[in-house]
Amino acid sequence: MLSGILLDSELSLKQHVNRIPSTCFYHLRRLRQLKRHVNVEVMKRLISAFVFSRLECSNGILSGLPLSTIAPLQRVQNPAARLVLVLSLSDRVRPALKELHWLPVVYRIKFKLPLVMFTIHRHQCPDYLTDSVHPYSNNDPARYWLRSASSTNYSVPRTRTKFGDRAFSVAGPVVWNSLPAAVRHADSLHSFKCRLKLHFFSLCFND
Repeated sequence: MLSGILLDSELSLKQHVNRIPSTCFYHLRRLRQLKRHVNVEVMKRLISAFVFSRLECSNGILSGLPLSTIAPLQRVQNPAARLVLVLSLSDRVRPALKELHWLPVVYRIKFKLPLVMFTIHRHQCPDYLTDSVHPYSNNDPARYWLRSASSTNYSVPRTRTKFGDRAFSVAGPVVWNSLPAAVRHADSLHSFKCRLKLHFFSLCFND
């Protein structure tokens, strides 16, 4: 156990992920008793406080994991959306998430890395994070560099394993470099969060 994170011998984080839903479902059952007495906005706030706070605690470490590993977390968000909008099990969840403007779990996990990269780029974070990534230079053969990218790109170290790809020094620059310039050039963290959510929302739902 490390700061609320359950580590296994293979660092697959499966045990950590699998223990989260039970607590979340407990709170969802309690909140379901209130659905006739509160409106949509109040229920959204309650779910954010009692359920999403647990889904998103330290979820940045889950970036790069297979969808099958994080699927139990999505199975928490789905009934939460149904609860807010008073939907049945036969109703599709994807339109409900779009209506609520909730990013699916995989995007909520991915959301954390660009936030850290933004603070690094704006020199607003501890040195140990700044030192973990490096701005791209013309002499850098990083494999993810595109000639058309702007000077705000960061080098991506070469790795030989999927486990190595999950390291922040790799995953952080990869997701940052993939963002549109309009997102990266936000003038504040609040503005960056808004633009980032709209970008991910568009990727997820505008198909």
